[in-house]
Amino acid sequence: MSSNQVTSITSLNDGKTIPHLGFGLYNSPPDVSQKSIEEAIRCGYRLLDTAQYYENEAQVGAAVKQSGRDRKEFYVVTKMLGSNEASMEQDLASLRKSVEIIGLGYVDLFLIHSPTFGREGRARLFKAMITLQKEGLIHSIGVANFGVKHLQQLKEDTNVTPAVNQVELHPWCQQRDIVDYCEKENIVIQAYCPLVRGEKFGEEGLKKIAEKHKKNPAQVLIRWSLQMGYIPLPKSDNPKRINDNADVFDFKLDDEDMKVLREYDQGSEGAIVAKAIGSDPTTCE
Repeated sequence: MSSNQVTSITSLNDGKTIPHLGFGLYNSPPDVSQKSIEEAIRCGYRLLDTAQYYENEAQVGAAVKQSGRDRKEFYVVTKMLGSNEASMEQDLASLRKSVEIIGLGYVDLFLIHSPTFGREGRARLFKAMITLQKEGLIHSIGVANFGVKHLQQLKEDTNVTPAVNQVELHPWCQQRDIVDYCEKENIVIQAYCPLVRGEKFGEEGLKKIAEKHKKNPAQVLIRWSLQMGYIPLPKSDNPKRINDNADVFDFKLDDEDMKVLREYDQGSEGAIVAKAIGSDPTTCE
């Protein structure tokens, strides 16, 4: 596997670039996450996706420093959950705190983690991000779990289009309305939960595709995401799986493979994160 393939880049609407494949850190506890990140870096990953909510921002910064590599080689993403009770000053302080905790001088991409705190709050937090972007502490700004309505409102309220929307995306939850809107507005899509947490590895069609290409189901799902033009964020704390999940650049899914996977789509019923938290953030006001 070539690290050049893992770190190949795509352009954002703000003139910056972002790697095509990332390493997710959701539910990776602090006491194991740094070792996982160090292993990911050894495997060639350079995009590292954390969040305030994950409580492993510090481990991302520590692992990057431990690597001995140039900071500019890495692309660090973090996220902030907003609050209706907050003020602009509180938002700015929380954003600055994340940059400080990560300890790498700046964050490559900062996302609003969820739209669930109202239109006014979303616009206020995004404006705070714009402020820090102008200061150079954040290079690109975006959102996560935003539906079409939220994206439209944010553009109306701030006159700025997010560079990225990070949403749950895999063959069983293809979110086609959001994808279509983001493509039209030149918003890059990051796909979290691309492996469906392993829940679909036993699907007969997926297994046959994996056998055909001499790959495992996880690799097929990551490859699907890449060929769809998304930036997948596979997550694992298992060293072998971390390596396997990056080994996806020596094969290509053909039209028949893509057709099989496309037909798995169950719309909102196929989302597993919304089921886990008991609600779908894209439907909030």
